[in-house]
Amino acid sequence: MGTALVTGASAGLGLEFAWQLATARHDVVLVARDEQKLTRLAGQLEAAAGVRAEVLVADLTDRAGLERVSDRLRADERPVGLLVNNAGLGLNQHFVGGDLAAEEKALDLMVRAVLVLSNVAAGAMVARGRGAILNVGSVGGLIASGTYSAHKAWVRVFTEALAVELKDTGVTATVVCPGFTHTEFHERGRIDTAHYPEAAWLDAEDVVAAALADVRRGVVISTPSLRYKVVSAVLRLAPRPAVRAFGGYRRALADEALDSQVADA
Repeated sequence: MGTALVTGASAGLGLEFAWQLATARHDVVLVARDEQKLTRLAGQLEAAAGVRAEVLVADLTDRAGLERVSDRLRADERPVGLLVNNAGLGLNQHFVGGDLAAEEKALDLMVRAVLVLSNVAAGAMVARGRGAILNVGSVGGLIASGTYSAHKAWVRVFTEALAVELKDTGVTATVVCPGFTHTEFHERGRIDTAHYPEAAWLDAEDVVAAALADVRRGVVISTPSLRYKVVSAVLRLAPRPAVRAFGGYRRALADEALDSQVADA
């Protein structure tokens, strides 16, 4: 693959993607908003893995930042052979009565940026006859729990449609759909996870390793771990009223956790 570009590379799954790709001897382009974190990470990757690590500071909810990343994907010098659309955020709020600006930011980051960067990358890769696009979805895209579920459902179906269009071009599209994963994602989104058993959690290292292995095999939908393969199968086959009820149960747990945080403040 040569060079891989990872969005949201400064933390969480993006950080793990950067490390695993670098240790597999891929040069990396690290995209996030925090220049200090990216610069420190680039130095660590170059020292530990002996690869080239570029720093590209960009806010993907801003059109100018998105265009800077698009320009890197179009570049012929050190062409990007793997795009990892990983950047995301959690919204711990109701849609009705919530902060609409925050909802628009989440939509821009997890839908519009994925659309734009996938379009640019696919065009450049098809012209070269090789490449791969990996979009980070979620098992949450199979339930009905806030706009996050809607965003991740879009990512999954979009990736499937892209994979159909890319057939026989030498370029592949994969969406990885993990369940609960140990990263700082939930903490940064102020999402209380105390109600969920330890058995529900995956390690970021395992999720990333499974996703990259599936990219190499050309798998379209990657679901790390047997337990979440089973959960995903059940959710796809379950009657939609039952799926909506499960989403409502998760929302009730979140509301209870949020009420506790307010009471403790």
